[in-house]
Amino acid sequence: MLAVVGTVPDPEFPLIHGRVDMEGDQLLISGHRVPVHRGTPALLASAVRISRTIGGPELYAFLVGDIGKGDGSRRLYQFLTQNLSRFSFEVMTFHYLQPDVDWHNRVLFAIETMKPRPVLIADAGFMYAAKMSGQAAMYDYFTPDVGELAFLADESAPHPFYTRGFILHQDNKAPDLIRRAYQNRNAAGYLLVKGKTDYIACETGIIETVDYPSCNAMEAIGGTGDTITGLLTVLRGAGFGPAESAILAAKVNRWIGRYADPTPATQVSELIDKIPQAWSTVSEMEPSGLPD
Repeated sequence: MLAVVGTVPDPEFPLIHGRVDMEGDQLLISGHRVPVHRGTPALLASAVRISRTIGGPELYAFLVGDIGKGDGSRRLYQFLTQNLSRFSFEVMTFHYLQPDVDWHNRVLFAIETMKPRPVLIADAGFMYAAKMSGQAAMYDYFTPDVGELAFLADESAPHPFYTRGFILHQDNKAPDLIRRAYQNRNAAGYLLVKGKTDYIACETGIIETVDYPSCNAMEAIGGTGDTITGLLTVLRGAGFGPAESAILAAKVNRWIGRYADPTPATQVSELIDKIPQAWSTVSEMEPSGLPD
């Protein structure tokens, strides 16, 4: 089983956890219906859809309402700290949570009590906390966009707001930013950098780039970065190799855009509907890459 930890942008949404199902454009978790728009629900929806498509593992979610004030995130941090030792997951993906270094470290200590230790993926706020804590190397994957990569590359920035301008505004310098992030131990085992060109990298360098097919309208649609992390979560948990999981996630996400033919008004749920078709295309192109 795979786990996703994150937030819902609703201050009244309670702390819930449970197995994830999907009906139409809504997630079903512990008796609650969660609409799929963007953020963690979009990540979960893409994970459910790809898992159904490939016959992959079940999904489990830990969610709480938080609109950026951090109250919900702190409740979820505390719950995880106290209860993670009771769970067993092959992969755990941490998503939108208010960055809090102290609580992040407590959760990381709790993860060390889990048997076996899960593969760890961090995106968005939790990736910020991982870097700010100096514990980035404890993670298996970060999934930054180029702006977030600039924060990882800046060894002096204590928070994304303070990323130095000469780093933040470098034009098409993703390879150099990747090098800097690893040099300063501010990167996970693998990076899946999302952008006009997607980069899959590790400490020894760039493993592969993915830039086809290209769909400019995808840049304007909220949630497309979340879907790629959901794809990665399931592909890694389904038995694909460490680098190949990231490469396939990047390729499938791009074919989703090709088949959806989106406009800036397209909703992320319409993209998620194209996951089976996108997976079929990518798997036919790389039959040798599929696990036994």
